[in-house]
Amino acid sequence: MEVTYHYSDQLKGFFEKNSQIFEQTLLNEAVNVKDKIDDILTVGNIDLVNNAHHLVFYIIDGEDEELRNFAKKEGIAWATHAIDLSFKLEWVQAIRRTLWIMIENYYEMNENKQIRYFFQLEHAINNRVDEFLNSFFINYSTYKDSLLTAQQELVKNLSVPIIPIDSSICVLPLIGAMDTNRIETLKDKVLVNVSELRIEILIIDLSGIATMDKESTVELMKIIDGIAMMGCKTVITGLRKETVREITNTGVNFNQQTETLATLQQALSEYFLLGKK
Repeated sequence: MEVTYHYSDQLKGFFEKNSQIFEQTLLNEAVNVKDKIDDILTVGNIDLVNNAHHLVFYIIDGEDEELRNFAKKEGIAWATHAIDLSFKLEWVQAIRRTLWIMIENYYEMNENKQIRYFFQLEHAINNRVDEFLNSFFINYSTYKDSLLTAQQELVKNLSVPIIPIDSSICVLPLIGAMDTNRIETLKDKVLVNVSELRIEILIIDLSGIATMDKESTVELMKIIDGIAMMGCKTVITGLRKETVREITNTGVNFNQQTETLATLQQALSEYFLLGKK
């Protein structure tokens, strides 16, 4: 397929008339991405080839605001669907190379253009490609960070799952490692829920706790004391020998209102199935 050109055409018209050559050249330049185009379209509804045409026209027309908005939309889309950033980087660099291949053809067919105009064009086009990449990565990172924050908030809520058994009894099963961050989340959520749900008995099951350092152990004791001050009785179940050892090493004891039972099943039998003590 030969490049077609009429001297009356401007650069944009040249690209429009030779869009198929642009696409074929782009695919030849994007060695690793071209086989992923259909996958990216399926996963994120992102049409790389069509978007490449939009980007090129924003660059040629000097539509900087539209280019930044387009980069923002693209950044959010790629972050949302967690598409490999290396593909985007290669794709945009392939667009840059293809732009200059096409511009070279444009100039070969128009010998009247002054060399100064060529360098002005080079400066403007490269700046706009860089602007697109900069805006894309800023928005990708910003949106990705907001997703991570939302996911961390979800994990926080899931890490303190207070389960109502009836109108006055709740179970708090704790699983995994207890560190200072999780203890802070535990403190906030437990005290709020005890107040809002008017919990009278809170069964805290520690059978799933893998590790708990000294500082976390001391803070857990403070939380239990705070619960007691609010008129709620705490029942501790599933204490493992490692946790018991850590508690005894701190020299801090459970308050007199706190009861310890071997298993969660035993606590449910005594306080739920057989009625509150």
